[in-house]
Amino acid sequence: MVNLSFGIVALGANLPGTSQDLWDSLRNALTILHEHRDISISSVSRFWRTPAYPAGSGPDFANAVAVVASPLAPADLLTALHEIEADFGRDRSTGRWSARVLDLDLIALDAVIAPDAATLSDWIDLPADQQRLRAPDRLILPHPRLQDRGFVLGPLAEIAPAWRHPLTGRDVAVMLADLPPGAMDGMTPLNARDMTAPA
Repeated sequence: MVNLSFGIVALGANLPGTSQDLWDSLRNALTILHEHRDISISSVSRFWRTPAYPAGSGPDFANAVAVVASPLAPADLLTALHEIEADFGRDRSTGRWSARVLDLDLIALDAVIAPDAATLSDWIDLPADQQRLRAPDRLILPHPRLQDRGFVLGPLAEIAPAWRHPLTGRDVAVMLADLPPGAMDGMTPLNARDMTAPA
């Protein structure tokens, strides 16, 4: 019997791919994820329209969060996500917070803390002025900015509000409530009829 892990994947796009609007990019990425031989989707949030971060850094994003099941080890699952991004034309050389045709972030995998609790704590506690300047040289799980990002927590609260951070013990609902005022300003969950490409 294959042992499956359950992961949280955040999806985002703010540049249209070839002949696609942003919502099509997310839909197609979800289809590819679900049809992948080693990945299946358990649940998906609504799509959200989200201002680019940091403010003014680019066009609005289309965002969503999916819970996936996979037998892959964390690094292999991340590699699979990066391969899908590359197939969509994602260029990672343009910087961490640049506009992109597709972003697939591995947010968490079961209760895995990687590479260890001390390293994760250091990245969580990284001062805001250092976050743009420094990027980890290895996979950090859970994602060290998870608790700071409304565009992850808002969608995640729709499908897994009781998921608990394995280091802090806080669940998604609590992390969402603890966001600073204004953290979700401009974020809008969309119904299918509203899904036109953000301007």
